[in-house]
Amino acid sequence: MGFADQRFNVNLSILFTELPLLERPAAAAAAGFTAVELWWPWIDTPTPAQSELDDLRKAIEDAGVQLTGLNFYAGQLPGPDRGALSVPGEESERFRANIDVAADLAASLGCAALNALYGNRIEGVDPAEQDALALENLVLAARAASRIGATLLIEALNRPESPRYPLVSAPAAVGVVDRVNEATGLGNAAFLMDLYHLSMNGEDLPSVIERYGARTGHVQIADNPGRGAPGTGSLPLADLLDLLGKSGYDGWVGLEYKPGDRPSAEAFDWLPVRARAAR
Repeated sequence: MGFADQRFNVNLSILFTELPLLERPAAAAAAGFTAVELWWPWIDTPTPAQSELDDLRKAIEDAGVQLTGLNFYAGQLPGPDRGALSVPGEESERFRANIDVAADLAASLGCAALNALYGNRIEGVDPAEQDALALENLVLAARAASRIGATLLIEALNRPESPRYPLVSAPAAVGVVDRVNEATGLGNAAFLMDLYHLSMNGEDLPSVIERYGARTGHVQIADNPGRGAPGTGSLPLADLLDLLGKSGYDGWVGLEYKPGDRPSAEAFDWLPVRARAAR
């Protein structure tokens, strides 16, 4: 058991960022990986030109890697924003404009997981108003995901780094999952379990896995402290992934960590090359 038994993908929005976007899929392939995931790559627009969408699609196809996860538009990420769907006004409208664009891009690449970041609390706006707006937008996103046979992911972040983000525990995120599934009747919303974020919140990770492993649609990892590669911190990530497998999770594990002061291609020495290709 351990790392060699997992299906890993590389998050190209935090790794290989020293390269232009269109060169990153090939770099991941050269490092031995066969699957990748992405935050929404165009932070300034939810509706990029068709030529830009086509160029990214071609780069992924030409590299011979599978896109396994894609975020909906989430504002300035990385940056001050943590999503757009609960933010009244222009940002909510930008999220809605992005829903079908992101879903269609995912469908064209066989990607079956779409992550919708909730968005920060806004000063002067009633949290209940934001939550009602969030549910409206998540219902739309769940329907679009269902149209392409995909799962809608709801993620908990961590309070120290995202103090205005309301979903900073596993129960909070799973509660939103439940509300979306109840509202749509589709059952295609699921929890995105990011072990780094949950550990930063001080949650009991084995307990979270036992309680929510079967409700989890995707897993992401980084070590803590530092959000670096496995082995750079103190999290027993191999053991935690084994627990997830025993809980019934058999999906992808996204490598969403910082490479540190070295090229990204050198940040995978913890994982034998033979274990990097998806099985």
